[in-house]
Amino acid sequence: MSVAEIACTYAALILHDDGIAVTAEKIAKLVEAANVKVESYWPSLFAKLCEKRNVEDLIMNVGAGGGGAAIAVAAPTAGAGGGAAAAAAPAAEEKKEEPKEESDDDMGFSLFD
Repeated sequence: MSVAEIACTYAALILHDDGIAVTAEKIAKLVEAANVKVESYWPSLFAKLCEKRNVEDLIMNVGAGGGGAAIAVAAPTAGAGGGAAAAAAPAAEEKKEEPKEESDDDMGFSLFD
C-alpha cells in the first residue's frame, strides 16, 4: 500500500469518525494539512468508495478478506441414470469426535494420593 493510499484512508476514517461528510475536497485538505503529497485522483477515489459503501461495514470486515469464487457443481445429465441423483445429493459431513482427555482417575492414581 502506498503512502498516498494510507494517507487518504486515514483522512476518510477521520472524517467519518467526526461525523463529517467524506468528500474529495475534505480528504485532500486533511492530507495537505499532514504534509503528504498525493496524486489528485486519490482523494476522489476514496470519496467515491465511501459514498457507495458503508464505512462501518468496511471497518468491521477488514479481516474478512475477499471470498473466492463459488464453486459450481455441474448437474448430471438426464441420461446418467438413477445413481446420479443420489450422487448429486450433498454428502452429510461426518463429525469427528475429539479424544477425551485422560484424567488421573483413569490411570489408577491421582495427584493428591
